[in-house]
Amino acid sequence: MDIKHHHHHHFLLVSCPAQGHINPTLQLAKRLIEIGGTHVTYATTIHSLTQIKSFPSLEGLSYASFSDGFDDGIKPTQDPNLIMSEFKLVGSKTLKALIEKISTSQDHSGPVTFLIYSVLLPWAAEVASDCGIPSAFLCIQSTTSFALCHHYFNHFHNCPPFPNSITIEGLPPFAPTELPSFLLPTSPHVSFIPTFQEHIQVSGQGKPNSSLVLLNTFDALEEAAIKALRSASMNVIPIGPLVITGFWEESENQSSDAGFRCDLFDKSEDDYLQWLDSKPDCSVCLCVIWEHEKGGDQEAQIMKIKNRLKIKEQGLVVPWCSQMEVLRHKSVGCFVMHCGWNSTVESLVAGVPMVGCAQFSDQNTNAKLVEEVWGVGVRAKENEEGVIGGAEIKRCLEIVMGDGERGEEIRRNCEKWKGLAKEAVKEGGSSDYNLRHFIGGLG
Repeated sequence: MDIKHHHHHHFLLVSCPAQGHINPTLQLAKRLIEIGGTHVTYATTIHSLTQIKSFPSLEGLSYASFSDGFDDGIKPTQDPNLIMSEFKLVGSKTLKALIEKISTSQDHSGPVTFLIYSVLLPWAAEVASDCGIPSAFLCIQSTTSFALCHHYFNHFHNCPPFPNSITIEGLPPFAPTELPSFLLPTSPHVSFIPTFQEHIQVSGQGKPNSSLVLLNTFDALEEAAIKALRSASMNVIPIGPLVITGFWEESENQSSDAGFRCDLFDKSEDDYLQWLDSKPDCSVCLCVIWEHEKGGDQEAQIMKIKNRLKIKEQGLVVPWCSQMEVLRHKSVGCFVMHCGWNSTVESLVAGVPMVGCAQFSDQNTNAKLVEEVWGVGVRAKENEEGVIGGAEIKRCLEIVMGDGERGEEIRRNCEKWKGLAKEAVKEGGSSDYNLRHFIGGLG
């Protein structure tokens, strides 16, 4: 489908100020510009904009901000309900003011004609409606977790007891511990329930200006979940995977896309790629540990690991790395991860087997898909204290990196999904077609 350049379209993309929200949103911005010749403004909170170390530049892309009520980054309360309600209250006012400001500015980009908002910002749909512009929700989590939330809110919410399992046709049943964790009554993140409920209500109203959902997935990957949402009258459009496409090219022909991302962390000085070059193919395991705070026990633990690895010449600890760059290095044979959706998709795209150590949100759901549905890795199991021990990680690593039959099968599946992901986003592929069709349909 040939798209004429829609210079009169101006997309405003808004996301929360987290690394996992910013990057897929920016990848979408890039594709909208490349496919439709549109103008895109990316906006996040005032404080977040000051935290971003570097902004990728692209003709047709500009940056802006709105307020979440905490512009200095200091939140006077730890109560998540108060934080979310302040975000909604202040965010709604300042996002509306931003849309009005863009619309009256004299530059060539013109007024905002379409708003795309990411997870935790369902109130943005109302702002768009008030401004008389259509909007879409960009679902940056797995479509399966979104479909499970939808099923839960429509069948079980406020109807105790909690279900023993939830089933989506075409997928194995999901036990309570395999559902998005905020749905569980015992979850510390239960305050997110109203927000996700609002996302689903806004998406399912059938109004032409608020019923569109763009999915960071592709048809073949989450076919059953996409079908379940469509049969519930949701207008869902798979346009993923929204990852750095340059990394699909062979290394000698690498696209300029590689640096097209925002980082909230200082880049590492260590030459980890040189270190990887010195290792045999598929022999290195990538493990990412989030540092919650400077100092304290965690930092001491990391120093201990760092020194031990140095002495034994068995590994390298760096404060930051370009995850996709490492994943596509030939010496990397496994990714030990929490199974957040971005990392899961990046690992799939790179064809790297996974060991899932899920913790919260949609991670448990994704870890189940990795092991049982796509067969591209294994799930590490917690012990009685709720901790994943060293022996369990070793067991998992031996499966995915070993010579056994299961390891062979996992590696074959990784190659299969890597090929299907590449197929989906190339010109004429399912996600490429869907995005072109979406832009073309806006007139």
